[in-house]
Amino acid sequence: MVLKKGILALESGKVFVGRSFGAEGERDGEIVFNTSLTGYQEILTDPSYCGQIVCMTNPHIGNYGVNAEDMESAVPAVSGFITREASSIVSNWRANNSLHEFLAKHNIIALEGIDTRALTKHIRDAGAMRAILTTANISPKKAVEKAKASPGLVGRDLVKEVGCKEKYVFTGSKKQTASYKVAVLDCGCKANILNELSLRGCEVHVFPATVSADEILGLNPDGIMLSNGPGDPAAVTYVINTVKKIIAEIEGGRTNASLFGICLGHQMLGL
Repeated sequence: MVLKKGILALESGKVFVGRSFGAEGERDGEIVFNTSLTGYQEILTDPSYCGQIVCMTNPHIGNYGVNAEDMESAVPAVSGFITREASSIVSNWRANNSLHEFLAKHNIIALEGIDTRALTKHIRDAGAMRAILTTANISPKKAVEKAKASPGLVGRDLVKEVGCKEKYVFTGSKKQTASYKVAVLDCGCKANILNELSLRGCEVHVFPATVSADEILGLNPDGIMLSNGPGDPAAVTYVINTVKKIIAEIEGGRTNASLFGICLGHQMLGL
């Protein structure tokens, strides 16, 4: 693996220069950090991170590679990935690829060798902001200008980019007779959420986020879950309107379904 120079530029004017790995090119996104000690593969493939450049606060990432079983979605969702040090050695009998190979395969730009503690503290103090991750030969000033000109996440509906297009019944972990019927509005749902529902005796029906309230209620579900997902919840007006209709049906006593949300779904429930 030959490492090249990479630049992370923030709209605040901060610039970090490190070594790129994975793919080459240029990506914009909202810069955020994650404090997990492990689970980088689940983070990379979590649809909630669509449109975001993720900085890992744990300094050493990649030592156990990537495997086919721990994917939260079919492909990575992140716009970019940052770590203090990416392991050049993979030690895991389950690994199918190294982190570098996985990111390169899916055209994700990554950066190592920067002060991730300083970056994390800056995000903590200044808040999430627009950023550019690039391997191009451009000046730091130009990179900052590009970060400032990038679209950001405010007002962006990313749910349609990551959610399912057709309804289906999840059967991945069915090990017992289902006791409950749960309808899931897929706003970018992680595979493990569906898996956990199934393991707890639920028959899981997954619907596109654009589904109508009538179609969901026509299933006569015991529960309705609004899933996790990316982007600005206020921009997903079609789900908000669907939720309002479902709440009206619950309050009117016309359905006994319980309504709950996680991550983006919880935010939309509040809107």
